[in-house]
Amino acid sequence: MRRPLRAACALDDHDRALEQLRVVAGELKRSHPGAAASLRGGMRETLTVTRLGLPWPPRAHARLDKPCESMIETVRRISRNVKRWPNGDMCLRWTAAGMLEAQAQLRRIIGPADLAKLAVAVERDGAAKRIDHTPSPNVHTSTATAAPEVTASS
Repeated sequence: MRRPLRAACALDDHDRALEQLRVVAGELKRSHPGAAASLRGGMRETLTVTRLGLPWPPRAHARLDKPCESMIETVRRISRNVKRWPNGDMCLRWTAAGMLEAQAQLRRIIGPADLAKLAVAVERDGAAKRIDHTPSPNVHTSTATAAPEVTASS
């Protein structure tokens, strides 16, 4: 399944890539329903950079391993042997210990110049959506009232 996923993410055409991901999710539905549901749930987010029309380098950087998921897994691994959680402070201490451990594993951001391009593209997309969703200026039209003579005299 890795090859079709990578092929879909490498496409420049957002709609074709989305359709290919839907096909992969359909194939996964019977053998791995959880993976299929996860793929269907994150399809649009996975292809956001493609939809924004960014060139290849920012797209490659946007698909790096998810640092938050890595950190959460490290916290789970660090705290898995704790059998008693007497209070919330203990949970916070173990979570902090796991996050400090995960910090050593995080990679620095590759291509900071590409992040500026990504920010501009996201802002442009947001502005376009705001323009699409703004109501058109009100055009005054007469409306029927209970008293037709009031409308006729105006």
